Amino acid sequence: MKFKTKTAKTDLAGRELTLETGKMAGLADGSVVARVGDTVVLATCVVAKAPNENTDYFPLIVDYEEKFYAAGKISGSRFIKREGKPSEEAVLNSRLIDRPIRPLFPKKFRHDTQVITTVLSYDGENEPDVLAIIAASTAIVQTMAPFKGPIGAARIGIIDDQFVVNPTRQQLTESKLDLVVAATSEKIVMIEAGANEVDEKKMFEAMKLAFEAIQPAIEIQKQFASTEKISVEEDVDPIFEAVKDHVGKDLRAAIKIADKHKREERWEELRQEVLTQFEGKFKQSELASSFDEALEKEVRHLILDEGQRPDGRKEDEIRPIGVEVGLLPRTHGSGLFTRGQTQALTIATLGAPGEEQMIDTMQMEGTKWYMHHYNFPPYSTGEVKSMRGSSRREIGHGALAERALVPVLPKREDFPYTIRLVSEVLSSNGSSSMAATCGSTIALMDAGVPITKPVSGIAMGLVTSKDGSTFRILTDLQGLEDFGGDMDFKVAGTSDGITAIQMDTKLTGLTFEIIEQTLEKAKIGRMTIMDKILAVIPEPRTEMSPYAPRIYTVNIDESKIGELIGPGGKNINTIIAKAGGKELVSIDIEEDGTVLVSSNNPEAANIAVKEIEAQMKTVEVGEVYTGEVKAIQKDRMSGKEIGAIVQILPNKDGMVHISEISKERVASVSSVLKIGQEVKVKVTAVDAERGRIGLSIKQAE
Repeated sequence: MKFKTKTAKTDLAGRELTLETGKMAGLADGSVVARVGDTVVLATCVVAKAPNENTDYFPLIVDYEEKFYAAGKISGSRFIKREGKPSEEAVLNSRLIDRPIRPLFPKKFRHDTQVITTVLSYDGENEPDVLAIIAASTAIVQTMAPFKGPIGAARIGIIDDQFVVNPTRQQLTESKLDLVVAATSEKIVMIEAGANEVDEKKMFEAMKLAFEAIQPAIEIQKQFASTEKISVEEDVDPIFEAVKDHVGKDLRAAIKIADKHKREERWEELRQEVLTQFEGKFKQSELASSFDEALEKEVRHLILDEGQRPDGRKEDEIRPIGVEVGLLPRTHGSGLFTRGQTQALTIATLGAPGEEQMIDTMQMEGTKWYMHHYNFPPYSTGEVKSMRGSSRREIGHGALAERALVPVLPKREDFPYTIRLVSEVLSSNGSSSMAATCGSTIALMDAGVPITKPVSGIAMGLVTSKDGSTFRILTDLQGLEDFGGDMDFKVAGTSDGITAIQMDTKLTGLTFEIIEQTLEKAKIGRMTIMDKILAVIPEPRTEMSPYAPRIYTVNIDESKIGELIGPGGKNINTIIAKAGGKELVSIDIEEDGTVLVSSNNPEAANIAVKEIEAQMKTVEVGEVYTGEVKAIQKDRMSGKEIGAIVQILPNKDGMVHISEISKERVASVSSVLKIGQEVKVKVTAVDAERGRIGLSIKQAE
């Protein structure tokens, strides 16, 4: 069968980008197969023919599908082989695609729109996430959706102090920067970064380089763009005008109420007043939408035109900060970070090395020993909602805070614990993810984790004029400013550089002027918050919680690992049982022969360590032991007693020949030695190849 295909190619940082349409997913409104190297992504977009009358927001769904077959793998699970719930990596990639495309649709566009990107082939070298952003944009521009794209994306790394555009997965392991930027041909619309203390100037240079690298991917997409687009009315809305005229002044006064609860109570009163006043004239959903729009415009007017923030703060002023540590008696570490009406309680738990998380995804197999989980319960915003597992937002915010702390963690060999942080957002009025980041620093230090430097984070906001000629950058973004503003720019880092960035905007992009100023002001804000943290807990505690496990190290010869484990784990389980069982002690063995005994019971740990040392000890000639007689050895032919088998170490026996029992003549072995008797023996010979050990009682005396 012949397909009417269209193919375009361009150079993308030294690699060929190929976009092809017309062969796959022909019933979708837009579809494209994008390829770089042997990584292939299929992106589709379907737009409903009619608007959804039951929604007052843009109904966009974005999914990123990773398939094990793409990497030539079958799931490692013994019971489930079909792809099921998306991995955290897949969820984060869905957000990575969603965040730059969403603001490029008109606010009043109400057609259900779905974008699905599926990784069909993954070569382990060219990352599919950046390619998926390009593919998604290409699929959208083919449709009738009024999308203000196309957009492109690029990743920037730093290796040996040199920038690398679109580094491979292997190069990323050596890079001190993992920066992903999405942009149109004019402005940047999304930033996501993890970094090992990269300073603001270097980070800004990386963003400019990414913007330049993106342009070829944007140009090539124009060949696929549809000229027919759904029109969206942007004219003056009579419903909005009626609502604004009725409650505009009251809204402006309500915005200035400092207390969040009282302010929102007043808003609700005004909202109900609007619904009652215009009941029967307009739809309830249209009135509610117009009320929110009027509220947003009043917030913007207050900040931009009057130079006043809703709570009266200056543009660079941070809300009152509260820091507390050691709140919970039985946890290993805890920290409560409060900024205004945003509050996060972060708890640190230290576990044995064997408690690390197993990772089995399309892109990688392995383990993860540092985890941060972020919970955003409905009560944190004073709402009533069902709690049904972690949302995409919770996973994304948790990953951001996790990424921010990774560069300052101790080396695994120096601190071999599995570390899990959980941030419970207790109240939220702006930037709870950065509160969780600060809480992570506090909890880790309270737990005695020797982080190299503390990390703090802050969220920056923005309000711009309609033509973009004037703007105000707001330090420490609060909820109302996020609702009415144009940007949420989160920056985390140490005193020496940035460790994480996440930027989203409601605009069609940010200029470099805004980005540069935001980075500069964010650093000042971060350092202010850092001082507040260090005033309470200046460094990690030198003593861990008595309830945290202690890890004891025993080094054995690599060749003896199998011997220590035993058939089917029999020997290692016997040692654990002798020490009190799995409730008291756990044992993990590294490939280099490092044995890690974890326990918060010193006695149990001591038993396990001594048992391992004894079993793994190399017996040498001349050493003296106290052992137990286990058997009387007889000659196979004559049946005469020729010696005694003595256990000198766990799993190590030797033989005392009858001539080595005493300086006097011994008539028979059993006349002198009994089974179960303890005797002192000296090692006289070791035959490692045959596993034989010669012992002497008379020489030991």
